[in-house]
Amino acid sequence: MAKANPLQFAQQVRAEVSKVVWPSQRETLLTTGMVFVMVIVAATFFSIADIGIRFALDTILRLAS
Repeated sequence: MAKANPLQFAQQVRAEVSKVVWPSQRETLLTTGMVFVMVIVAATFFSIADIGIRFALDTILRLAS
């Protein structure tokens, strides 16, 4: 691959950036909201799983002693 001089490189970068389709403000807010919802769902799931595992281990260890 041939090396481009800095001016050509800057022109190529500018051409590529102009092809990017940026999300609208509504899409950004909607996506951010969905991320927060999924984080809350995942945190709740893992908290419940942790409580269940802790309860099971405590029960097993209590019965073993």
